Amino acid sequence: MDYFSNPGALTLAAGVSCGVFLGWVLRGRYGYPWNIGTMAAKEMGREVSIMGESSEFKMILVVRNDLKMGKGKVAAQCSHAAVSAYKQLLKRNPELLKQWEYCGQPKVVVKVPDEDSLVELLTHTKQLGLTISLIQDAGRTQIAPGSLTILGVGPGPADLVDKVTGHLKLF
Repeated sequence: MDYFSNPGALTLAAGVSCGVFLGWVLRGRYGYPWNIGTMAAKEMGREVSIMGESSEFKMILVVRNDLKMGKGKVAAQCSHAAVSAYKQLLKRNPELLKQWEYCGQPKVVVKVPDEDSLVELLTHTKQLGLTISLIQDAGRTQIAPGSLTILGVGPGPADLVDKVTGHLKLF
């Protein structure tokens, strides 16, 4: 059978060839396989085995409930914590950051009753070696200057983060 006389086979061959060529060009240009999660997991094998066994990653934002911050204030303080944690990981562990991004950047907001509870969580988070972003308010609006408002835990392996925050209720 002559493939050049069959237009369907010629079209199929041209499509496959274009796809292979395009994949080859993009892989060469961007320097990584398309399955970023698999690559990051392989590259992170050392960190994952040290930090936990989970392939899921998340960030928890812990809000002090006793400050009675408004919704907008809580949103702003949580944003400060998320950006702080992101910047820390960008410098210290960009591969873990990529894995968290690949998981969809999960973030959960929970609450603690007071500052003592927040500090206790901070201590536990430090012991486990997780990323910490502790936010202290400037005192320009609703609360006293220097008040500890939010504790960001992670991003990190979900099983490890849950050891610190798994018992807390959603905000």
